[in-house]
Amino acid sequence: MHNKSKYFYAIGLSYKKADAEVRGHFSLSDTAKENILVQAKENGIESLLVISTCNRTEMYGFAEHPYQLIQLLCDNTKGTVEEFQEVAYVHKNKDAINHMFRVGSGLDSQILGDFEIIFQLKAGARASKKHQLLNSFTERLVNSVIRASKRIKNETQLSSGATSVSFASVQYIMNNVEQISKKNILLFGTGKIGRNTCENLVKHTKNPHITLINRTKDKAEEVAGKFNLIVKDYDNLAEELNASDIAIVATGAHSPTVYKDLISTKKPLLVLDLSIPKNVNEDIRELDNITLVHLDDLAKITDDTLEKRKTFIPEAEAIILEITAEFNAWLDTLKFVPTIQAIKHKLTHFKNTELNNQRKKLTDFNEDQAELISNNIIQKITNQFAHHLREDSDSSDESIELIKKIFQLETTDNV
Repeated sequence: MHNKSKYFYAIGLSYKKADAEVRGHFSLSDTAKENILVQAKENGIESLLVISTCNRTEMYGFAEHPYQLIQLLCDNTKGTVEEFQEVAYVHKNKDAINHMFRVGSGLDSQILGDFEIIFQLKAGARASKKHQLLNSFTERLVNSVIRASKRIKNETQLSSGATSVSFASVQYIMNNVEQISKKNILLFGTGKIGRNTCENLVKHTKNPHITLINRTKDKAEEVAGKFNLIVKDYDNLAEELNASDIAIVATGAHSPTVYKDLISTKKPLLVLDLSIPKNVNEDIRELDNITLVHLDDLAKITDDTLEKRKTFIPEAEAIILEITAEFNAWLDTLKFVPTIQAIKHKLTHFKNTELNNQRKKLTDFNEDQAELISNNIIQKITNQFAHHLREDSDSSDESIELIKKIFQLETTDNV
């Protein structure tokens, strides 16, 4: 897409092949994202966009070889190259473009039609721009994807009904717990999904007994203030857990924060683990009174909503096709313009030399006719080339190289 050695790649892993634990190994904190961008800049990478959610970690960038991007990811996470290769995907050029459209439009989400990712793309683009790592190609691509997702949201019902994991978790609680408004609910951790679940619970259950615990108390108080919750100290965790009917664990720890030894209550306790990697140890399943539900289980609540949504996939794909075509047309003109201009320049040079020669030889040389005829021929030849490059875009890079060789062109690559 750029000079011969630069291709546009999308590399990453998602819930499709990587389980929560493996995704955890490759998940990127804000600091890690920042470090990747700094390192990319040092490595001379021209454009790079990074996203990391609980369902996927992805990088979109220009490189000679995808390994340059994979290395950046592995240098800044717990994951290894071997582990990445087992679950990863690598898309190149047109396929990479298509992948970003599918991801940004909610067609690739764990819950079909979930648009959370578009905010990540926007934030990723902003961060890259700050580091001068967003070239015009990537910026235009991101904007096209944002446009597609907006239109899909407005023109189809791909995202109608209950969607996000936080909504699914509230649905799960509402469907499985009776007299929810009288139950004691504990929110441990202020991860994004936990906060959203909490907000939905407050809204739908009218429950006044929600307690919040977080490692850093001021963060907890900030969230609690918003939803009018009670905040308890981290030291009170076991006591609060055992006083609860429902515990929502949304901590961002790298190892379990809730485990069997903390539990002494004999009454039924529903534990929802909304963390990646898992923050509730599986050993609590050994207790009869505990029901443990993990993020991955909630995502499987593919109820009627998701069945209904599937019917809107063709509409969404049609919109993507339309906007992708616009993007590709822009890209093509960008790619061919220098070559076409150079051909025209070269042919005009031939014409001028030839007309000068004939002018000297011919006594009744008709200047206007000669100009007109030769200009028309130049236009026709140039159009042939433009048409070929536009139609045969798969091998256009080779064609451009060949044309440059034949005409001995020196074009400046402005892409």
